Amino acid sequence: MTLSSRFSKLLHRNTSQNIRIEEVHSEQAETIAEIHGASFVHGWSENEFERLLSDKNCFCDGLFLAKAKKPSGFILSRKILDEAEILTVAMSPGLRGQKLSSPLLKKHLETLAQIGVRIVHLEVDENNLAAIKLYEKKGFEVTGRRRGYYAQPDGSRTTALTMSLTL
Repeated sequence: MTLSSRFSKLLHRNTSQNIRIEEVHSEQAETIAEIHGASFVHGWSENEFERLLSDKNCFCDGLFLAKAKKPSGFILSRKILDEAEILTVAMSPGLRGQKLSSPLLKKHLETLAQIGVRIVHLEVDENNLAAIKLYEKKGFEVTGRRRGYYAQPDGSRTTALTMSLTL
């Protein structure tokens, strides 16, 4: 069963009532890489995720549906001193638009605060309006722009917004 069909079947349930958010470890690297690859033009490899998930300064929370053993979405950050950068956030294609990123981000920010993070940074494609809206709703503010940062499938490039949040 493919990743997309598995999630489509689970969508018929009331997903907002059947989710849990748990820490993700390196043994989930393959699933995380699949979700990331389905979400971005240049997905990261399983090996890259294994390395990141094994790093003591990286923290990853996964969104699990019902009793699933594999995450359906995730958020990954790296902590340096009292700051953290959200490296990536991805949700399985069939779950996008279901407002499941909001509880995932909320829990992840709580985790970061508990480990002493004071400021969280991220970057997001200026065309990703749903993500920008989510981040602004959680209190993130635009702090800068990186023009031509993201490569698009057609060869064009888009601007990354840098955003920060003080916890």
